[in-house]
Amino acid sequence: MAKIIVFSAPSGSGKSTIINYLMDQQLNLHFSISATSRPPRGKEQHGVEYYFLTAEDFRQRIADGEFLEFCEVYEGRYYGTLKAEVDRLLAKGENVICDVDVVGAQNIKRIYGDRALTVFIKVPSLEVLRHRLTARGTDAPEVIEERIRRADYELSEADKFDATLINDNLETVLKSAKALVSQFLDA
Repeated sequence: MAKIIVFSAPSGSGKSTIINYLMDQQLNLHFSISATSRPPRGKEQHGVEYYFLTAEDFRQRIADGEFLEFCEVYEGRYYGTLKAEVDRLLAKGENVICDVDVVGAQNIKRIYGDRALTVFIKVPSLEVLRHRLTARGTDAPEVIEERIRRADYELSEADKFDATLINDNLETVLKSAKALVSQFLDA
């Protein structure tokens, strides 16, 4: 039976790096592309990194019950996982890996129970996180500060996850993530 691995973390924690690494590890993992109402960053493309929807379209899909989970993470910025995307992958016998916020991770866990593994990625400190977000160069200073405020809340939710990994050394966290996911998929 195909399973779901759900990652959540503050923006800038290295979550995408960890997920990309796991996708290359021959674990039959297939990424669930999330939907968002935010505009694309850099070279992001619709249907590749995200399904980019207008806020109006996003709200209509919420009303139509098309989301497994969704949240207005920042004012006017929606993120969510389309049911059809996850169901399509699971029906093919493929393990699904999701990248969602802390509320979404708990929603997916509630729906799938032991078939889902929730993993929270922590950063060593909020100052390290601020440095990473600034170095990324994709957000204005006020957006970075909003992300730091959000991260403080997200960190308070870490104990609700099946597992927590601290990204203070990339090589170590990658090995730990692979071991954790491999053990879950083999169980």
